[in-house]
Amino acid sequence: FYCETLNYDNIHSFIVKESIICQYFERYLANSAHNLKMDDQVCPRCKTTKYRNPSLKLMVNICGHTLCESCVDLLFLKGSGACPECNVPLRRSNYRIQLFEDPMVEKEVNIRKRILRDYNKKEDDFETLEEYNDYLEEIETIIFNLSNDIDIVNTNKRIEQYKKENREIITKNKSRIGREEYELDELLEEEKQIGEERRKQLELLEQENKKKKQREKEALIDELTSSHQNAAEIVSVYAKKAEQTLEEAKVVPVAKATQFSTGIKFTRGGQQGFLPVPKLEEGPMYIYKSITRIFDGPEPPSAEEIISDGYIKHIRAETAQERAGGYTAVLACQRALQEALQGLYD
Repeated sequence: FYCETLNYDNIHSFIVKESIICQYFERYLANSAHNLKMDDQVCPRCKTTKYRNPSLKLMVNICGHTLCESCVDLLFLKGSGACPECNVPLRRSNYRIQLFEDPMVEKEVNIRKRILRDYNKKEDDFETLEEYNDYLEEIETIIFNLSNDIDIVNTNKRIEQYKKENREIITKNKSRIGREEYELDELLEEEKQIGEERRKQLELLEQENKKKKQREKEALIDELTSSHQNAAEIVSVYAKKAEQTLEEAKVVPVAKATQFSTGIKFTRGGQQGFLPVPKLEEGPMYIYKSITRIFDGPEPPSAEEIISDGYIKHIRAETAQERAGGYTAVLACQRALQEALQGLYD
């Protein structure tokens, strides 16, 4: 048989060849998967794929249908035109690079951004949490209808009616959101400048420490070569000096940032732009009180008395599983005695 004629050299060469074949096969599968993934990115009009044209850029508009950049430039030479799939009138300026693999996700994200610009109420604008939840549910219903082309006309009418009824609140919330974003930018700029200053200070300190160590090392060598004192004493003196300098070294506090990196000054002036934190009126401290049990009968025996007086003899002993769960025979006996003695004085 073939297995009888195999020796060590044949087996070794067979294993090497098999491993090489496996490597080529794995590489082929990886390339095939990559090519299939690139073939998925295709322009629906000219059928150009990412595999054929690696520089292919798919673009999407408000309707959610994709086109490559070349088709967009060709169809929208005048700045406007109709979508080749749904015939919706579109503008060339509204086309953008597709970020998500699914164009429907791209469409929903765009619709959500547009709707949330006007539906910008916060929880503080509602009297109850239920009204706020109904408001959020209405937003999701509108986004779902527009994303899936369901009742487009009535949905747009609802949006226009909402804009007319809540014009002042929409404008107020937009200004509030802009102010909050500006304050957040100021805080981020402060953190950025503080980190930059700290990095510069650490670099300067590191350079100074290196130079200082080099000078101390040279001074120590000169002292050892020229002095007639004991070398151990000289080294100990220099070690004490080094410890003292480390203790005295302190990091200079970073100056607080007052303007952006572009040169524009902050308008908050520190924390002056923020409203003071409201103080909450706290109620009285909680005082623990033990539970008062009303039996209307003689006091039942305690757990220790149940064991010492022999009540436990008439109760089935608990098993190991019951004991592991926290159950004991004393609990059952105590509960039975409480129920028997309760209400005897009524």
